[in-house]
Parts: sequence; structure tokens; C-alpha cells
Amino acid sequence: DGFRVQVGMGTCGISSGSRPILNAFLEEVDVKNLENVTVTQVGCMGECAYEPMAEIIDEVGQSFVYCNLSILMVKEIIEKHMINHQPVTKYLLSSRKDK
Repeated sequence: DGFRVQVGMGTCGISSGSRPILNAFLEEVDVKNLENVTVTQVGCMGECAYEPMAEIIDEVGQSFVYCNLSILMVKEIIEKHMINHQPVTKYLLSSRKDK
């Protein structure tokens, strides 16, 4: 009934800076008082070159994998995707792998 955020915390993710990304999701969800969001960590997401990564699963089960994340990107993703229901396509793994 809400969003699930899964941040890749495998060795490659951690070495690429996923811990601050996990913390940014947790903090921003708290600041925005979003009660329909669960933030969790997962292991390797299988695309080491694109870490740090996070998968967002929406209310209907659709998956969106964001990659090469920064803290500013996390804030934008929460505002646009999770609050306004408009995925930020330029940050999606599928968009970046095509380049």
C-alpha cells in the first residue's frame, strides 16, 4: 500500500557510497513525514558499475531502479517520484545503460 525503497548495500555499493544514500533516503522520508514508505537495504544489485543504486517499488508493484545516486538525486526522486508520482527517468538504470 506504499513505496518500498531498497538500497544496494553489497560490497560494491558500500565502496561506491551507498551508506550516505541509504541515510539520505531515511532522513528525507522522515523530514517529509512520509508514512507510506519503507526504506531497507539489500545486497548486491548486479550492476556494480552503476552503484550506488536503489530500487523503488511503487504501490502497484512496479519497479524502478535508480543508479549512480547522489544525495541531491535522492531528494529529487523523493519529491518527484514518491510524492508527485513522476519517475525521474534520466536517473533510471534503463536510461543510463542505453548511453
